[in-house]
Amino acid sequence: MSPLESPQTDYMARISHTACRSQSMNRWLPGSHRVLSGARLMICLVLAWNIHAFRPTSAAEAKPNVLMIAVDDLNDWVGFLGGHPQVKTPNMDRLAARGVVFDNAHCQSPLCNPSRTSLLLGKRPSSTGIYGLAPFFAEVDQLQNEIPLTQYFKDHGYQTYSGGKVFHGGYPPAAWRQRIADHWGPAATVGAKPDRKIITTPGGNHPLMDWGTFPHQDEEKGDWAVASWAVTQLSTMPVDRPFFLQAGFFLPHVPCYASPKWFDLYPDDELVLPEILAGDRQDTPRFSWYLHWKLPEPRFQFLREADQWRPLVRSYLACVSFVDSQVGRILDALDQSTHSQNTIVVLWSDHGYHLGEKAISGKNSLWSESTRVPLVFAGPGVGAPGVCHQPVELLDIYPTLVQLCRLPGKRNLDGHSLVPQLRDVSVKRPWPAITTHNHNNHSIRSLHHRFIQYADGSEEFYDCQSDPNEWNNLIGQPHYRDLIGEHRLWLPQENSMPAPGSQHRILTWDKDQATWEGEPIHPLDPIPEITH
Repeated sequence: MSPLESPQTDYMARISHTACRSQSMNRWLPGSHRVLSGARLMICLVLAWNIHAFRPTSAAEAKPNVLMIAVDDLNDWVGFLGGHPQVKTPNMDRLAARGVVFDNAHCQSPLCNPSRTSLLLGKRPSSTGIYGLAPFFAEVDQLQNEIPLTQYFKDHGYQTYSGGKVFHGGYPPAAWRQRIADHWGPAATVGAKPDRKIITTPGGNHPLMDWGTFPHQDEEKGDWAVASWAVTQLSTMPVDRPFFLQAGFFLPHVPCYASPKWFDLYPDDELVLPEILAGDRQDTPRFSWYLHWKLPEPRFQFLREADQWRPLVRSYLACVSFVDSQVGRILDALDQSTHSQNTIVVLWSDHGYHLGEKAISGKNSLWSESTRVPLVFAGPGVGAPGVCHQPVELLDIYPTLVQLCRLPGKRNLDGHSLVPQLRDVSVKRPWPAITTHNHNNHSIRSLHHRFIQYADGSEEFYDCQSDPNEWNNLIGQPHYRDLIGEHRLWLPQENSMPAPGSQHRILTWDKDQATWEGEPIHPLDPIPEITH
């Protein structure tokens, strides 16, 4: 069976029924006692209805709560995914140990706004046309009637809470907040900053493009405030309605600042750096550079020449461990609350992050470092703890939570419920994971392979089993022709042009002309910040 072949899987429907106790007893009575008078029958039915209607709701009948934790720019450098041998994430690891880990989970876009829009609407970027850091989906006329995940739960009786970075940046606008959630916590912020930037970076020395440590306390950080807010909500949550609480952390997004104690976990002289292949981009199309043509994130060449590769890796690891401690605070609050046995916990990141691999830092690519993300479910409805290796997508979260919470099915979602895999991690899925970055650039990640097609038609293909670093592009090898053809069949048929108001990191390809943020790219233009 090819990695994309659709398996035939049977699912048993859950059936519930009730019976009137008087009717059940009646069939065992002698014939002369079976008939009740009309009045006695009516009294019996009314009493039976009242007893049923006003009895307390059992734990089994109560809809589960949802606690959704988002972490920005977190790649596979967490203990349970093994992306870095030294990373210390005991709290996310303990969540993973009691739930189901999807170790082949991928974002729908390697950029904050389109990735989060896709997850929260259950729609692909190629369906919405949201590819850049703007616009917010509610500002697009054709998306006005879309219902974000939190709003869907709010509309179905849930008390909803949102804090930190779940939507991109300062979104949603105030006019939309009442529609989307009942309660709003602190916004996403960096928190404490040094008096001046620690690192001077090329590409304009962007204020966010910084990393390192300076004297400050964890309590001064924006993510501490988000965790504190979530802890308070969990300890004071009303018990008469189910809740949906989402909390989003800013770090390890740049600037990668952490207090000194987190740097102490990663001594500089013992630090393990990512594996880098010299000349790794020689077998990738020139168009692959267009996806991150001019960005504030520095190239690997700068990191190496400025002796900043090691400091950036150390800062990223320190920030990951700090955020893990904040995840732990929220998990502890849940465990100590009255909601611990009836709350689904889902943890995800919006996309990954390069730290020198493929000659770049940051995201904005269609390779594993950008697309692979942590995804964990735990709680009611989740079967035995385990690891699912099937390719899955962040937009699968929407239909999964709807099904786990027994809400009416939401129509017109692009994702597919993960409930079959949550009950049995060995259940196969017929779909690959699809990542899109800007118009008509797609990655298809199946169980063991990755296929990439760019807007100009150039392609890449990797055997991720034998080549997990995606170093060897196999696109021209005849042996893989049929397999590549199978992957091409999954390319999205709908490829919406960028939505009105699209800006920031927008790439277009029209009539053999690439345009980056409004400026044409010419075939002989040197790649920015790369010298040979």
